[in-house]
Amino acid sequence: MNAQTSIQERSLPRIYALEAKYEFLKAWRMPAYLVPTLTFPLVFYLLFGVAMAGRAAGKFDIARYLLATYGSFGVMGVALFGFGVGVAIERGQGWMLFKRATPMPPLAYFFGKLAMALLFTVVLVSLLFTLGATVGGVRMPMETWLSLAGVLVAGAIPFGAFGLALGYWAGPNSAPATVNLIYLPAAFASGMWFPIEMLPRFLQQLAPWLPPYHFAQLALGRLGFGRGEPVGRSVAVLAAFAVLSLVFARAGYRRDEGKTFG
Repeated sequence: MNAQTSIQERSLPRIYALEAKYEFLKAWRMPAYLVPTLTFPLVFYLLFGVAMAGRAAGKFDIARYLLATYGSFGVMGVALFGFGVGVAIERGQGWMLFKRATPMPPLAYFFGKLAMALLFTVVLVSLLFTLGATVGGVRMPMETWLSLAGVLVAGAIPFGAFGLALGYWAGPNSAPATVNLIYLPAAFASGMWFPIEMLPRFLQQLAPWLPPYHFAQLALGRLGFGRGEPVGRSVAVLAAFAVLSLVFARAGYRRDEGKTFG
């Protein structure tokens, strides 16, 4: 028994690595996921960030500003669609039941999803930064690039947790619409498409209650465009958002187990 346990423990890193690898390859070969999550933020940045880059007013550099906001917008999409839609569809296909019937540790599945979301976030941020530095004409110290990249990549974690909760509570057919109904209005109201000051007053008052707003403010703060939100408060809001999302995701997971086996 000890020898068998030792073999299983030695194989765990390989199981987690393979799950992450195949999750990434599956998403990479899926146009329905790849095109909207990677293409939309890049196209929007080209249309607005690059086209309007020469119209900066004073110290307001549109190309740099939108690098942070469209980066935040894109990371949200990667996480919400990767977790929310992906998990909901796989639940509907019975894939979750199959996974639980194998010796694979349950956490390996979620690790694979998280690794996939983080890898896609790195790809998105790299492409967006390349556009910003080349056609967008953005010039910043290397530490600023790295600081902004760190904030954007880390943002995949709380929104991935929220996507996981949506994936367990939304149906496989309604999940894409549910994610879009939450994702797009929340991004707009959080100042990810236009500066928050350009939005109606009631949206400006609503924005601080939205987690995407705090994510965008953390990214904007790296470039000196933040609205003065304390960093600690924004981090605390996103951390609480992630924990609450995981609580709902766990409840959905337990509900699924009860329906299947109870």
